[in-house]
Amino acid sequence: MHENYMKLALELAEKGRGKVSPNPMVGAVIVKENKVIGKGYHKGYGEAHAEAKAFENAIEDVEGATLYVTLEPCSHYGKTPPCVDKIIDKKIKRVFIGSLDPNPLVSGKGVQKLIDAGIEVTTGILEKQCRELNEVFMKYIVEKKPFAIMKTAMSLDGKIATKTDESKWITGLGSRKNVHRLRNEVAGIMVGVNTVIADNPELTCRIENGNNPIRIIVDSKLRIPIDSKVLNNQCIVKTIIATTDQADMLKKIEIEKKGVKVLITKSLDGRVDLQDLMSKLGQKNIDSILLEGGGTLNYSALEQGIVDKVQVYIAPKIIGGEKSKTPVEGSGIEDLTKAFQLHRISYKTIDEDILIEGYIRR
Repeated sequence: MHENYMKLALELAEKGRGKVSPNPMVGAVIVKENKVIGKGYHKGYGEAHAEAKAFENAIEDVEGATLYVTLEPCSHYGKTPPCVDKIIDKKIKRVFIGSLDPNPLVSGKGVQKLIDAGIEVTTGILEKQCRELNEVFMKYIVEKKPFAIMKTAMSLDGKIATKTDESKWITGLGSRKNVHRLRNEVAGIMVGVNTVIADNPELTCRIENGNNPIRIIVDSKLRIPIDSKVLNNQCIVKTIIATTDQADMLKKIEIEKKGVKVLITKSLDGRVDLQDLMSKLGQKNIDSILLEGGGTLNYSALEQGIVDKVQVYIAPKIIGGEKSKTPVEGSGIEDLTKAFQLHRISYKTIDEDILIEGYIRR
């Protein structure tokens, strides 16, 4: 019974996907005498929290009712008042919580405040599902670095383009739509300058009323062409160029005149230090990154340890060619025991393509 109500709360929380960053997705359900009398979810950053919306939507008096919420209620003042105070004021009898909040400002304090007020609290209901729902928040709130998803699309024989660099389109329409849904959910999309030079992409979300993620271009020496699309439509979506102190400062000024932010990071072997970049992006409230780079940037991202999750689309096509590009290039590893390993693997088909997802094993 308790799991069914928490499943409903999870379904409500999911409605906030792509709209609440850098806040977590949260759903809440109020039950009285085995009947749902109130439901709510966090709809957008700065808006009322799930618990407050559930109280607002309640169809009868909530005194003595049970509250199911996917994440520990907040106990501190932010853009909204503490949810635990409202729960206490409303005289809720019992609270079931999916997962504790890793935020040091909350972490267990909300639960303790409820217990001190005489409210019965149970935690860990569908905890795995509740934590997975907010995997971005769970990392960002603790480390203040974006959760990074490395996405690539390749043929059955591991090629991302033909020997003449033709890559449109290896995967089918369904897979490409799925990627745009993911672009709608993340705060930033990252590519290397080689991708910009080769493809001149817009890097926007092609979903109606979708959110365009901030475009992040890794360009150690500012080689980006000044007429690139990512530099010339700042009214649609903002762009950040990540570079080093080896860049041409006159070109930096020229780029910044277009309203583009040029971010100078530490240098690692003459390249952008991606760990330093992640820290700087985190300071800008960018909690999630979709890495859509080529083989060079993908290897650097894996090598420097910024990748959390991998998403690989495989099309039932064979391209061949020893000079055809592959998803991960760079210098590569020499010892198989040092290969980047995935765990928590899942598989599904999208039309004729196969999508494999997994998490980097630390």
